[in-house]
Amino acid sequence: MKSKCLAASLCVAALALSGCASKYVEPEQYSGFLKDYSVLKQGKSASGTEVLYWLDDGLDAKRYTRVYIEPSRLYPQPPPSEKISQDTLRDITRYYDQALQRELAKVLPLAAQPGPGTLVVRPAITAVEASDKDLRPYEYLPLMFVAAQVSSATGIRDQQTRLASEAAFLDGGSRRTVAEVVRKGTGKDLENDAQTMHAQDVKAVLDGWAVDMTRSLQMLRQR
Repeated sequence: MKSKCLAASLCVAALALSGCASKYVEPEQYSGFLKDYSVLKQGKSASGTEVLYWLDDGLDAKRYTRVYIEPSRLYPQPPPSEKISQDTLRDITRYYDQALQRELAKVLPLAAQPGPGTLVVRPAITAVEASDKDLRPYEYLPLMFVAAQVSSATGIRDQQTRLASEAAFLDGGSRRTVAEVVRKGTGKDLENDAQTMHAQDVKAVLDGWAVDMTRSLQMLRQR
């Protein structure tokens, strides 16, 4: 009987691990910001990070001489909370704008408005959260699982900060969508559920996304 119970516990652990292992945004987590999610496919960004993306077969990135970056937005707009304040939400989009402008300007001059010969970047932050860290493999063993659940219930368990993003890239002349990307990232850990989240906790994620976007554009222009 004990062996059967252990086997059942290990099966539950394996299922739980597989559920936590996905590095892609799941379809049920799509925000509705993009027009068509059916064209997305799994791949890796310029840095090797897992993303969902789509590129128009006829995309010729060399034809663009400028880049126009629309202000990033929170979509859908989340309500502020004690954990994530309105100031934090504002600071996240503000910093993402700065990171995108800083990095993309290394490839193309920034345009003041969209137009012919301009690549339009339309970014959105589609999820901002701070929640209990995923259980590590050893924590799925029965006794450790109970201990982990207790720490979560009492609010002493470390929490992870997470973001998700969707972005569309448009031809500035025709306004036709030429590329899309969906991805997520994990920021700094919070010590417990009483610690509030700040933009500083996810700046490395936003910087990484901006750098990745820039490298991808460079690679497309070199094709």
